[in-house]
Amino acid sequence: MKIEDIVNLTEGTLTNTPKVQAIEGASVYYSKIENGDLFFSSDQEDIDQAIANGAYAILYADDSIVKNDDEIAWIKVSDLQLAAFKLIRYVIIKKEAKFFLFSEHEQTFLKMILMHKGNIKFIADDWKKAFEQILNSECSLFIGTDKELLELIKPGVEKLKKEVEGYAVSDTLFRSTFKVGGYVYQEKELIPFHLEYLLRVIDFCDTYDLAYSVDRLKYTKHFTPVFIDGKLKSTQASKSDKVAIFTDNLSDITKAREYVMRSNMWVKSVVMTPPKTKVPGIDHPHWFETKEELQDLLKNIHYNYAFIYNADKSILNTIQEEYSLF
Repeated sequence: MKIEDIVNLTEGTLTNTPKVQAIEGASVYYSKIENGDLFFSSDQEDIDQAIANGAYAILYADDSIVKNDDEIAWIKVSDLQLAAFKLIRYVIIKKEAKFFLFSEHEQTFLKMILMHKGNIKFIADDWKKAFEQILNSECSLFIGTDKELLELIKPGVEKLKKEVEGYAVSDTLFRSTFKVGGYVYQEKELIPFHLEYLLRVIDFCDTYDLAYSVDRLKYTKHFTPVFIDGKLKSTQASKSDKVAIFTDNLSDITKAREYVMRSNMWVKSVVMTPPKTKVPGIDHPHWFETKEELQDLLKNIHYNYAFIYNADKSILNTIQEEYSLF
């Protein structure tokens, strides 16, 4: 790419008269810079190292940068990150790539059921990693969960369709039977309020001819139930009326408690969180700071369901291999 094209695309200013006229590639990491490349940085040490590695052009945003080589191009911009993605927008037009904004749950299910990921790139939340992924990938579908970052890359980025085929046939808090694509899937490890995410992902796969298998379904990192005994050992549902439910988000706790109140009025549920966590509808959750404090709560408090936010299931003595119906 010509230096003048880079200046125009990034809306930068060429602050010298370089001998080089074009670049071969680009990177935001000096370790990846090769002879003839463009380097994005406002760090003096990184810039010097990139030049030593053969950089032909430096795109920077800090006026204090010392230009140690007059033969290469120095391009000043007001915002380094924004300039990087202005260049990326040009690249993705040439690639005819499509970008989609997924929720965390949707991305989890897509990764789970996909048979092959060759044509899809999951974009990192870190802008530098995302830049490298897009620049160096031959994929035509890019998926991300960071709305602000995705909007920088592709303004007006698409989301999954809300209204899609499929519906629940029956469910409990821990398993769902549902129909989609003419098939009925029996008692899958899927909580009922996650079905909407899964159905949207299935529709996405069908739309873009992506091979997937619903048989790969299992509980996600967002909501993992484990039946336990009094010593916090995992056990079969038939042998226990207690289940520890590990979640990484408060929304699932709220939805699960609402489900329990509608369907199982006799069930005693409690919520356990790190200190000062505000849970909608809960005035006084049980707080824990350490693994030991959480274990004491699970051993000594009366409950059937314990919703545990922001803790790892490894605090239990063992984890059962297969979950059963409550």
